[in-house]
Amino acid sequence: MGVKIKDVARAAGVSVTSVSRVLNKSEHISEKLEKKVLRAIEELNYSPSLIAKSLKRNKTYLIGVIIPDITSNFQAMILSRIEEIAGHRGYNLLVSNIVEDTEKVVKYLNIYQEMRVDGIVLMHEKLNQDIGLFLDKTQIPIVVHADLGMNLSTVIIDDFKAGYDATSYLISQGHRRIAMIAGDKRDLCAGLKRLEGYTAACMDHGIEVNEALIRYGDYKLSSGYRLMSELLRESRGEFTAVFAASDDMAAGAVNCIHDQQLHVPGDLSVIGFDGSQIADIVRPKLTTIKQPVDRISECTVDLLLEMIEGNEQSSSTHTMRTIVLEHELVEQGSCRAYEP
Repeated sequence: MGVKIKDVARAAGVSVTSVSRVLNKSEHISEKLEKKVLRAIEELNYSPSLIAKSLKRNKTYLIGVIIPDITSNFQAMILSRIEEIAGHRGYNLLVSNIVEDTEKVVKYLNIYQEMRVDGIVLMHEKLNQDIGLFLDKTQIPIVVHADLGMNLSTVIIDDFKAGYDATSYLISQGHRRIAMIAGDKRDLCAGLKRLEGYTAACMDHGIEVNEALIRYGDYKLSSGYRLMSELLRESRGEFTAVFAASDDMAAGAVNCIHDQQLHVPGDLSVIGFDGSQIADIVRPKLTTIKQPVDRISECTVDLLLEMIEGNEQSSSTHTMRTIVLEHELVEQGSCRAYEP
């Protein structure tokens, strides 16, 4: 069994209350008492129980984060910044990587509730009945990274407009036959909204949407490679540009194009989405829709801690906030003007 507070009190020759006062840095503690207690703590290698402290304070200083896929370059960037910012504010993260498994979302939401986390960040964009029921009933402050159509505090970009802007950019470069490597349509923002933006941009510019030029992936590099291979095999010559719903898939598409002895952007232009590190690693560098990683992370932590710490605007009145941040189109080397 581990060392308990009563063991420290016995070793120091003081009461349990005195040890507790030293640990909690209470006022009016004599230097002599403090030294005796700290010496006993060091000798016994005593560590206060986090669970016990949490029960006493009704606060754990823990934030649960549910991430769809920790191998995603973009999601890893967001997670890293949230951890850094939350850490500076005195909070620690519990991270659950669900690998795009919706069933795991409910599992981890319930685990976080049992562990009495102070708040939850839900980066997953898929919604089912069980997830919706939990989110509707829980009293835990939650910030989500998708518009789930519920009364939840949200930090997002306008994925529809971003998808529209990416496609319109290719059209402005003279491309009329544009393929899309889309995400999962069950993802309400990254999947569905970006696809709808692509479709709307095509229609607004008088371009018929060709379903044969749309493929659905999982945002990973391997997915982009495989779907690009399908497009080249089944529809080669029918498109001059590709819009991928993530930089990882765009990078996979570029690798596939090169392996087919074709060139980017000479033979095909490719635009990605996220502005992740892989956009600068792949060659040529990806033209991409850049999401504001720092602002997304800062707003997520700020909004969640406002709710946790009883900010009058969000906690006392139970009003939820939606923060929509601006994206940016970053031109690099993977797109060129099309000349028939």
